[in-house]
Amino acid sequence: MANIPLVDLKAQYLSIQDEVQAAIGHILDTTRFVGGKPLTDFEEAFATYQNTAHCVGVGSGTSALMMALAALGIGPGDEVLCPTHTFIASIASIKHVGAEPVFVDIDPATYNIDPALLEERITGNTKAIMPVHLYGQMADMTAIMAIAEKHNLKVIEDAAQAHGAAWDGRRAGEFGDVACFSFYPGKNLGAYGEGGAVVTDDAALADLLLKMRDHGRINKYEHDMFAFNERLHTLQAAILNVKLAHLDEWNDRRRHWANVYDELLTGVPGVVTPTVAEQAVHVYHIYCIRVPGDRDAIRQALNDAGIGAGIHYPINVHLQPAMQGYARGDYPHSEEAAATILSLPIYAELTQEQVETVVETLKRVLQPAVS
Repeated sequence: MANIPLVDLKAQYLSIQDEVQAAIGHILDTTRFVGGKPLTDFEEAFATYQNTAHCVGVGSGTSALMMALAALGIGPGDEVLCPTHTFIASIASIKHVGAEPVFVDIDPATYNIDPALLEERITGNTKAIMPVHLYGQMADMTAIMAIAEKHNLKVIEDAAQAHGAAWDGRRAGEFGDVACFSFYPGKNLGAYGEGGAVVTDDAALADLLLKMRDHGRINKYEHDMFAFNERLHTLQAAILNVKLAHLDEWNDRRRHWANVYDELLTGVPGVVTPTVAEQAVHVYHIYCIRVPGDRDAIRQALNDAGIGAGIHYPINVHLQPAMQGYARGDYPHSEEAAATILSLPIYAELTQEQVETVVETLKRVLQPAVS
């Protein structure tokens, strides 16, 4: 039986073990666990990497989204246009600030929010658009920004899965008012625990976010607002700084293995491989295909054979128990995707033999579904 996980964090760690241990050892030696130079070093490096002026490290990707919305003045009574085919954190952040998500269906080819459907959802209460750059491919930011500018809307890019991705030569954060990242361990750039960041070119907004993450502090015991405790820990920043130097290489390897999957899956009946928009540089946080037949049974058969297949995401947010007032059929492209998608193992340290094993096993499992 195979043993190929969906993500292999140990293989990644072993490839940079000495660098990581040196970075951790430095933090332990200095005992500066909150704030300090390792944090600002990472923030400066990540801002530069994303081609933005400022980066504010925070406690998680969810916190990044929530704080960005709050800093932009979005709150009760406001509406935010967003996809329903995403992880629930995208929508939770809108709810946390008291605003209302207004769902927009996806482009069935890229799985990202469909700009052609945005304007019909705009009302007098609409204040922002939150495109989610799902699976590592940026949404059509050219079209989204044109609509946002036309209607004077803020744009918050949910880039939790898009570290290093680009659209028309520009990276996340170069388009919207802000872009928000997660550094959850399984991300293309992952910490060894929770972490997140907001990047922006707006200096005043960055200053506000710096204050918001630290209890509204203006000096040690003086605060001019009630805010949050959402600081990115120095230990995580030091680890992320080590990993950032390898990110482009890792993303290149992910693209390589995605291309190998594409080639090996060509002509397999009923399988739809990822569509990459002409303007996009995809970083393949997830290699997501569509399969025919009983997707859940196919996934289980792969798992039983030692292949770490997953589903991102099986239940659209509008159909989650936490949401009310929606029904099946409201967002057909999102619902069809949720019912048919399957994620295959993707990470830089994969081998040709492993990818071939995944595909051979998938073909064997699919035979009853297409016969």
